[in-house]
Amino acid sequence: MSASDSTHTALVVARHRATRSGADIGSLVVYTSAQAHSSIEKGARVAGFSHLRLIGTDRDHAMSVPELRSTVAADVEAGLIPAFLCSTVGTTGTTAVDPVREAAEVAVEFGMWHHVDAAFAGSAMVCPEFRHHQDGLELVDSYVFNPHKWMLTTFDCSAFFVADRQPLLEALSILPPYLRNEASDTGAVIDYRDWHVPLGRRFRALKLWWVIRTLGAEGLRAHIRRHVEWAREIEARVEADARLETVAPTPFSLVSFRHRAGEAATREMAAGINASGRALVTVSELDGEAFIRVAVGSSTTTHDDVVALWNLIEKTAPSVD
Repeated sequence: MSASDSTHTALVVARHRATRSGADIGSLVVYTSAQAHSSIEKGARVAGFSHLRLIGTDRDHAMSVPELRSTVAADVEAGLIPAFLCSTVGTTGTTAVDPVREAAEVAVEFGMWHHVDAAFAGSAMVCPEFRHHQDGLELVDSYVFNPHKWMLTTFDCSAFFVADRQPLLEALSILPPYLRNEASDTGAVIDYRDWHVPLGRRFRALKLWWVIRTLGAEGLRAHIRRHVEWAREIEARVEADARLETVAPTPFSLVSFRHRAGEAATREMAAGINASGRALVTVSELDGEAFIRVAVGSSTTTHDDVVALWNLIEKTAPSVD
């Protein structure tokens, strides 16, 4: 299971809730940031939604709530029905953080299911100093993060939370005689088969339990804080290098930067780093311009690795004429 599965589940529940109220599925609308993960669009397509709105972002690449509100209002005026909103805490591209509370206020006002995708950055919430990034979480309907991304747990392990399980049961519970039993009928047990699409489920919680038992909360916090510290060290070095510039803030452990000379120089630098065999970076785009993503998150990464990476960046970055 991954965050994609959880998002798909939330979309199905939102669809069920809206259509049970009499809405036609063809009139339902899904909203998310233009920087949200592609699984939102894929999940909406698989769940049968025909209207998806990708909301523009601010200078930090977080969802613009004024644009969200105006887009929702325009859809309502056109006779459409807002059904689902996904906010992101830590976008894939730059780990931008959508304003959860302000977005939640729009979702509540228009009766939408509000899902929060914190697939990568959610692990950081084990540290109190990062929790302000998800202010307003008490107002949302569902939330997901992946311990397999940054919490030292092997793939796959995704944690999906809901404020109220009843909508899941109404959308996903089907009880033929061969699945009925006294414990379930009396509510003595929780049948998680009714919380997601498949009836069977792997015991993923066990491996996460072992990680928590082994490291404890303080050990996990030290792991997260160490990576954030090293990422910010790289960010500071980038900002001090006249050839380079950051393209987004670094709220967690992803550094987004590019070469000031433009597209060709940025891609040349990334290719040189990857060809070294010492490190691997990915290239993405913002507004059609390439940038490099450095993610500090591996369980085996050391500070020596971070220093070696910076030495590679210095060596491979073309000079500025």
